[in-house]
Amino acid sequence: MTKYIFDVTSFSSLSKNEPKQMIILCHGYGGDGQDISVLANSWRRFLPDAVFLCPNAPEICTINPLGYQWFDMTIENDEAILEKSLIAEKKLNTFLDQVLDNFQLDIKNLALVGFSQGSMMIIQTALKKKEQINCLVCYSGKIINKQHLSDNIVSRPRIFLMHGDRDTIVSPSHLLESKEFLVQQNLKIRTKLFKNCEHKISVEGSSLGLEFLRKNLL
Repeated sequence: MTKYIFDVTSFSSLSKNEPKQMIILCHGYGGDGQDISVLANSWRRFLPDAVFLCPNAPEICTINPLGYQWFDMTIENDEAILEKSLIAEKKLNTFLDQVLDNFQLDIKNLALVGFSQGSMMIIQTALKKKEQINCLVCYSGKIINKQHLSDNIVSRPRIFLMHGDRDTIVSPSHLLESKEFLVQQNLKIRTKLFKNCEHKISVEGSSLGLEFLRKNLL
């Protein structure tokens, strides 16, 4: 069994063929791979040639020792947050390289999905990665540091940003801010703001995310 840098909840492809696509789902602050694997489990029959991997973030969560964090969200200093996120980004990059090599898949067949802090991480990681990832599905996230990202963008995958209009954890204003920033960087962006939706992935959001993945990966 392959030993990855992170502990992983995984789902092998349902078809009898070798996997043709890979979808990696990154959980939010205080969650774990098992949490977001519910989404993977509901999608896999519609993407039978895809393998799904749901890694635990690299650190025990500061405010929830039963969960994990990509970086500490209790820090209020922007420079410190960026520094911590760059450490997590390096580890996530190592993981991506590990799994692509293990499954012998090209990065053009890789999609990343993130919720909340997981969305923050996949945006920063994917846009700085030299080889272009196919697409990103981002729920309830934001850009960690716009100046840093604008100075380091080398890749422009297709991105779908989704957010609930009643999110009190990550303000829905970040959806419009992120869209404006990313469009200025010449990225192809799709957005959806859900009415009466809090900090979660709605049923409609799950369906739209699946549709976006199928359109881009198949």
